[in-house]
Amino acid sequence: MADGTNLAAVNHVVVLMLENRSFDHMLGYLYAGSGNVSPSGQPFEGLTGNESCPDSTGKQVGVYQITPSTPNAYFMPGADPGEGYKATNNQLWGSDNPPASGTPATMQGFVKDFAYTITWETNDKWTIVPGTTADMIMGCFTPEALPVMSALARGYAVCDHWYASAPTETMPNRAFAIAATSQGHMDDVTKTYTCPSIFGALTKAGVSWRIFGYDRQPLTRYDFPDITSADASHFGLFTDFQAAAAAGTLPAYTFLEPSWPSTGNSQHPNYDVALGEQLIHDTYEALRGGPGWPQTLFVLTYDEHGGCYDHVPPPWGATPPDSTAAEFGFGFDRFGVRVPTLLISPLIAPGTVYRVPAGSTPLDHTSVLKTIQQRWNVPSLTARDAAAPAFGDVLTLTTPRTDDVLAGVTVPVSGAANPSAGQISHLQAIHDELVARYAPAAPAAAPAAIAAEEAATVVQDPDRHP
Repeated sequence: MADGTNLAAVNHVVVLMLENRSFDHMLGYLYAGSGNVSPSGQPFEGLTGNESCPDSTGKQVGVYQITPSTPNAYFMPGADPGEGYKATNNQLWGSDNPPASGTPATMQGFVKDFAYTITWETNDKWTIVPGTTADMIMGCFTPEALPVMSALARGYAVCDHWYASAPTETMPNRAFAIAATSQGHMDDVTKTYTCPSIFGALTKAGVSWRIFGYDRQPLTRYDFPDITSADASHFGLFTDFQAAAAAGTLPAYTFLEPSWPSTGNSQHPNYDVALGEQLIHDTYEALRGGPGWPQTLFVLTYDEHGGCYDHVPPPWGATPPDSTAAEFGFGFDRFGVRVPTLLISPLIAPGTVYRVPAGSTPLDHTSVLKTIQQRWNVPSLTARDAAAPAFGDVLTLTTPRTDDVLAGVTVPVSGAANPSAGQISHLQAIHDELVARYAPAAPAAAPAAIAAEEAATVVQDPDRHP
């Protein structure tokens, strides 16, 4: 769809990737008040309010609105839903087993899968908001509950058909966002990869890049050999990002991470969504307040749906990235569930709903790679990003806007105690493990040795799907 001709005005691409929320869960009600049509007259694939899923008795459980006054609104859905490959199959087709090729997903298994997950998490004494029930997976935030994200979605472009790259959990999808492949891996047991990344490709092309963690060194620093071996000047914390934005010294490509602890701002269920609203606000304001803003394209996205409800079946027809044998026998021929994605730039018209034409390859995380490759003439990493659509043609304005779409917007505060405050998060544990392996003070193991160690490690499946 995009030929990249509108990208010439962009000197900075900035990506903030948050955690484990589906499109309907965060943005499904964005334009509900106008019949799912944007102010510019574009159709929007949102919720009508009639969507539902059956519970274990066959009773239909309807979607409902999470408002600022909903009890524990910012800790919804109250527990951590299943997010792995088998759990996703169960949510989409009602069975752990993979579907026959080309079978459309019914999207009818979310309530039953969440009920199953709540049961074992309760038995294993996972942290769950008191009173959490399976029907809460059908709760979706209103714009009033997420005023920052909603104002940015309405003020710039919202992508209502952007999909996770694989129907599974965090690490494989983050790998696709960085390297256009997970090398056949389909769960978080594998934490490091041995293939080239976009950052190594940018280095070869002489294009600048940096990766920023929030308050710790970024997890991404330890995932790929060409990142781990890069000079320390490529890495920093969120305060370093803010300083670079203010000084006009941001690189061509910036990748931002949230904070990974359970008390952090990643928005991983069931952590504090309001803290993520603050992070989105702070990122936008840092960019808008800097001298590079007129030449900046900010992409806000989520790595995967995290088991949260969505009503749109993910499409088949994904291009397998490579010939690597896949875990679970998965062919990488279908995408994951829709995730919230915003394209933000003063060169984008307000009220834009951005998607590719029906029947073409949809937007996924490798579309970021394709857009970067088009802008700076960098070769593709795999067959997946080679086939991906870019999104340069979302930049339809020739004169940068000067308005502030967050003017008058108040960042929400949860106002409740974090139920997971004493729990070590899954990604914090991964981060700490990789820091111990790769930190300058520790002996650095060869990537092949690390990969072999991970392959031999027995890790309990956090989804507990047999």
